[in-house]
Amino acid sequence: MLTNLTIKNYAIIDELELEFANGLTAITGETGAGKSIILGALGLVLGDRADTDSIKQSCNHADITAGFDLQNVAAADWLKQQGLDQDDECILRRRLARDGRSRAFINGTPVNLQTLRELGELLIDIHGQHEHQSLMKNASQRQLLDDYAKHATLVAAVRDGFEQMKQTQQRLQQLELDSTARNDRIDLLRFQTQELEALAYTANEYTELNEKHARLANAERIIGTLHQVIENLYANDDSNILSQLAHHTSALSDIAALDRGIEPAIDMIQEANIQLEECVSHLRSYLDDVELDTAELASIDQRIQSILDLARKHRVEPEQLPDLHQQLATELHEILHTDETLDELRAHCQALQKQYKHAARQLSKSRQHAAKELNKAITAAMQTLGMKGGQFLCAIDSNQDLASAHGIDKIEFNVSANSGQACQPLARVASGGELARISLAIQMITAAQCRIPTMIFDEVDSGVGGGIAEIVGQQLRLLGNANQVVCITHLPQVASQAHQHLRVYKESAREQIQTNVYALSDKERIEEIARMLSGVEITKQSLAHAKDMIARAQVH
Repeated sequence: MLTNLTIKNYAIIDELELEFANGLTAITGETGAGKSIILGALGLVLGDRADTDSIKQSCNHADITAGFDLQNVAAADWLKQQGLDQDDECILRRRLARDGRSRAFINGTPVNLQTLRELGELLIDIHGQHEHQSLMKNASQRQLLDDYAKHATLVAAVRDGFEQMKQTQQRLQQLELDSTARNDRIDLLRFQTQELEALAYTANEYTELNEKHARLANAERIIGTLHQVIENLYANDDSNILSQLAHHTSALSDIAALDRGIEPAIDMIQEANIQLEECVSHLRSYLDDVELDTAELASIDQRIQSILDLARKHRVEPEQLPDLHQQLATELHEILHTDETLDELRAHCQALQKQYKHAARQLSKSRQHAAKELNKAITAAMQTLGMKGGQFLCAIDSNQDLASAHGIDKIEFNVSANSGQACQPLARVASGGELARISLAIQMITAAQCRIPTMIFDEVDSGVGGGIAEIVGQQLRLLGNANQVVCITHLPQVASQAHQHLRVYKESAREQIQTNVYALSDKERIEEIARMLSGVEITKQSLAHAKDMIARAQVH
C-alpha cells in the first residue's frame, strides 16, 4: 500500500510530505486548493509523461517520491524478476528538469519510464480521467472476470494446453519442409556430423590439452628452475640449505643443555629439514618427467587449432562441441525418419488440439456463467450509486479463431450509465464522475479479487448528493476494509466515512501562494465536515450534524 508521498517544487507546492494509512482516506479542500495537483504528482511518480510547465516557477527541477509497503504479491514478484527488490519496501522517485530531461528510480536504481509505469500499474489503480485505469484494459477485465469466477484450474489447463499445442505445431511445421529443403538439410547435417566425428573430440579434452601445452611450451624454463632449486636446496656442497640446517641444528643442540627453552626451536628446524628433503625428492621425480618434446608440442598446437576452428565455425565454445554433435545427430536421425515422425506428431497435435478445445470450451462456459452473475451484481450496485436505469454487461465473444493462452474468448466490459442508453465499452465512458462511480460499483462487487492494493477515486461524487452520496461513502468505507482507498471528494457524506482525513489548503508564504496538506484531528475533522455542510459560516447546527455523521460512520 501507499505509505508516503513527498513532493518538491511541483506546481505551487514548495515541499509537501504526506503519510497515508490503511482503510479509506478522504482528501478535501476548497475548489482550486490543489487536490488535483497532488493527484498529478502521484501520476508522475507512477510513470505519467512529464510536462516542464508543472515545475514550480523559479526552480530548475521538481522531485516526487512515493513509498510503498509491499503487501502486494504481484508487485513483489515483479521487483524480484527485475532484480529491483529491497526488503518489504518499495520507493519510486521521479525527477523532472527544466531542460525537459526526466529521470526515474525504483529503490534507488535508475529505470526507464516504461519500467516505472509497469510497476506503477501493479501498485495503484486511479479511477477517474487518468491513464492508470486498469479496468479500461481488456486484459485486466478478463483477469477480473476469471478471478471472480474462481476457476484458476481451468485457466491453467487452457494456458498449459495452448503452450503444448503451439510447441507441437511448430515442430510439425519445421518437419513439413518441402523435399528439396529437407534433402539440403540432410546433406548439411551429414557433413557437419561427419566433421565432428572425424574430430573425435572428448569431454574435457580442450582443458587438458591447454594444460599440457603450457607445460611443454615452458619446459625449458621449468627444467632450469627445478635444477636451480634442487641445487640450492641439496646439490651445492658449499651452500645448500639442507647442510646449513644440519649445521644450525648441531649448534643449537650444543647449547640446549644450558637452556632447555631452545629445544622447541630445534624440533621445528628438524621438521623443516624433513619437509625440505621430501620436497627435493618430489622435485627430482617431477624433473624426470619433464621433456623438451617439440614434436609433441607441435602436435598439440595443431589439435588445439583444429578444435578452435570447428568451434568458431559453429559459433560455440570448444567445450560445447560434444553437445552440438549430439544435437545435430538427433536432428539428422529425425529428418531421416521424417515420415514416421510426422505421423506421430500429427496424431499428437490433433490430440492436443482436441484437449485444448475442450478445456477452452469449459473455460468459456464458466466465464459465461460468472458473467451473468457479475452483470446482475454490478448493475444492482450502479442503481445505488446514482445511476438509476444504468446497466453493466460483460460481453463475451467466443471464437475458435481467437485461440490463445487465455482461451477463445474476447471479453469486454460494457456499460450504460443511464436508462435508455445503449451499452458501450467502458473505455468510451466520457464522464469522469460516471467512470469513477462505475469503477466503484465494479470494485464493490469484486473487492475480494482485487490484485491492486491501493485504489484512488477522483470525482467519484460528481453529480450526486443526499442519500446517494452517503451510500457512495459507505461503499468506499467498506471497500477500504479490504484495500487502501483514497478519495478526493467535495461531499461531507463521503468524507465523514473516512478512516483518515486530509485537508488541502492554500497559504501565502514568502509572497507566494502555496498548496499544503495536513491530517485532521478529531476536532478539526468535525469542523471540516461542518464547513463542507454549511459553507463559509460554520454554525452550531452544522457542527452537530458533522459530529453525528462521523459518529454514524464509525458503526459501519
